Amino acid sequence: MAGKLYLCATPIGNLEDITFRVLETLRNVDVIAAEDTRHTIKLLNHFDIKTPMTSYHEFNKIDKARILVEDLKSGKNIALVTDAGTPGISDPGEELVKFCHEAGIEVTSLPGPAACITALTMSGLSTRRFCFEGFLPMDKKERETVLERLRKETRTTVFYEAPHRLAKTLKVLREAAGNRRLTICKELTKRHEKTWLTSLDEAIEWYDANEARGEYVLVLEGADAKILEEERQAAWDTMPIEEHMEIYLSKGQTKKEAMKSVASDRGMTKREVYQYLLHQEN
Repeated sequence: MAGKLYLCATPIGNLEDITFRVLETLRNVDVIAAEDTRHTIKLLNHFDIKTPMTSYHEFNKIDKARILVEDLKSGKNIALVTDAGTPGISDPGEELVKFCHEAGIEVTSLPGPAACITALTMSGLSTRRFCFEGFLPMDKKERETVLERLRKETRTTVFYEAPHRLAKTLKVLREAAGNRRLTICKELTKRHEKTWLTSLDEAIEWYDANEARGEYVLVLEGADAKILEEERQAAWDTMPIEEHMEIYLSKGQTKKEAMKSVASDRGMTKREVYQYLLHQEN
């Protein structure tokens, strides 16, 4: 009988945030797969847990995942932990979970701390609709794609950032999104935890003059949907209807379909678009 993979959420700072269920699981599984065994051993020693560990991190996530899946197939139960928080969020755990599903291995997640949710709930910004970006991509093209989407993103967006990149990231976000409100969360659940509801301009000014220290979560306000709609409408209003029609015709729409799309974009009726085009033809 195959074993089970347990995704065990561990504290993001305060050790008292660990759950009884996670502690019991870490004690009883056959092995703990840890992102950094040197980091996890401190947690295990604190709670007097003697379960053996194995390393599972970004640089061995594919080859090691195959080995761990074979161990699971043989009947071993494995707990996966990240350095802090919930495995599978901005860490290699997602690869192991994917391998397990492909192999028919049962996976369960033990809820607990997650920096993105902790920061969001205490941000003072809208929590009804949100998205999580984690760290901005290092690849330039991929990063530009993310930032382009951010310009029109109306949901609250959560980012992670390291102290040495914080000042630069704030400026990149300002250029992409304008001077939106954001909440900067620092050292969550730790002794020097700090939450600051501010604006991108104010934050940039502060961190140009002050050194960033600690780990950060940035919670960025979404774009104003009303303003986006006004900008979109203004763009259509400056474009000739004939040119507007060509956009949809070039996408394969029929003339009737294109008139309907143009009318919707411009807040007109289809008949008004038709009458305009008919007048131009005459």
